[in-house]
Amino acid sequence: MFDLCYCQQRVYNKVLRNFCSVNDEPLSPSQSSDCHIVSLSRPRPHSNPLTYTDASSPLNIDCRVCGDKASGFHYGVHACEGCKGFFRRTVRLKLVYDHCELHCRIHKKSRNKCQYCRFQKCLLVGMSHDAIRFGRMPQVEREKLQAEFMDVDPRNPESAELRALSRQLCLSYHRHFPLTKSKAKAILSGKTHGNSPFVIHDMKSLTAGQYFINCRQLPVLERQRSVLPPEEPAGELELSVFRRIQIRSAEAVQEVTEFAKSIPGFTELDMNDQVILLKYGVIEVMTTMLAPLMNKDGTLFAYGQIFMTREFLKSLRKPFCEMMEPKFEFAVKFNVLELDDSDMALFFAVIILSGDRPGLVNVKPIEDLQETVLQALELQLKTIHPDCPQLFAKLLQKMTDLRQLVANHVRLIHLLKKQELEVCLHPLLQEIMRDLY
Repeated sequence: MFDLCYCQQRVYNKVLRNFCSVNDEPLSPSQSSDCHIVSLSRPRPHSNPLTYTDASSPLNIDCRVCGDKASGFHYGVHACEGCKGFFRRTVRLKLVYDHCELHCRIHKKSRNKCQYCRFQKCLLVGMSHDAIRFGRMPQVEREKLQAEFMDVDPRNPESAELRALSRQLCLSYHRHFPLTKSKAKAILSGKTHGNSPFVIHDMKSLTAGQYFINCRQLPVLERQRSVLPPEEPAGELELSVFRRIQIRSAEAVQEVTEFAKSIPGFTELDMNDQVILLKYGVIEVMTTMLAPLMNKDGTLFAYGQIFMTREFLKSLRKPFCEMMEPKFEFAVKFNVLELDDSDMALFFAVIILSGDRPGLVNVKPIEDLQETVLQALELQLKTIHPDCPQLFAKLLQKMTDLRQLVANHVRLIHLLKKQELEVCLHPLLQEIMRDLY
């Protein structure tokens, strides 16, 4: 069993300093060099964001059909070799595909699954056998494409800064969160090259799960000498799971805090406002972080080393079983949006920069920061998910769902403290949840 006191010494002191003194640790030179720090102020009027290359320079443009890297201008649009060949074969051989009414999303990984929807997407973006043109294009068209795809837009000079902000937050997301959405997806789909997660589905496997994690960290000889720990009494099962989740949650608070400090302008806010934003925002971000770790059958835990089944978590006694099931229901709906890591990074920042938190003193600069991140998020979603025009609105609706989820979670924690005298809530989590909703 994990030692909670050891965890408090190792995690609590470090995280509490970060949480309550978010301005104390500026970025080191090595950290600063990893990304370009962008200002969230509006660009100066005299700046000229349009810097075109000559017509022979390569363009880093995505395929209009599937989003893969375009190899050139084929059949009237920029397309990759795969979609170019698919369209050519379909037209020349006059192929007719089975009708599909599912309106399948076509992207790099799914483009071969539904030929009907792929061909419809080719037609939708403008591919035509009458527009057989390859290689070079007129300078006017080239400049238009550069404006569209290379962070410049003559009608909106702020787009370059918004895209730079998106890149910066995405880098920070990968730096501070060990188990990103893309990594979790690879583990859940079985596409990782490492060990598969250990599955916990009952009390016996829960006990073995701790042994499983420890053995991965032991030399071979020690591993061979190790024996399975004794099975815990049934009454300790739920408390054991609860303690494990607390330890991971305290570590996640540190990760969210460091991510918040990387948001341009956050550490310049009023110190008390920074603490309030984190107090309310960390649990909502952590709940969102949990969604990609889940599927309809269970959830990853312990940085992807463990997979706890949904049925096992539902079998725990109240109120333990009531804590996880609503998060599964949220995750199933949230994962349908198919966000990527860069989308998640911007969404986390939007959650943290909520100017309607109780107790905030200077709301205006917080709202200004959030508005800029919202613009970056909207631009990002339109660029990465052009077939989902309602995605931005759907994602913002999730913020309301998150608040209700967190309010219910805090209520269950307070109920648990009253019913279970032996429950010792982690000091950091206790401080965060005090007077929260």
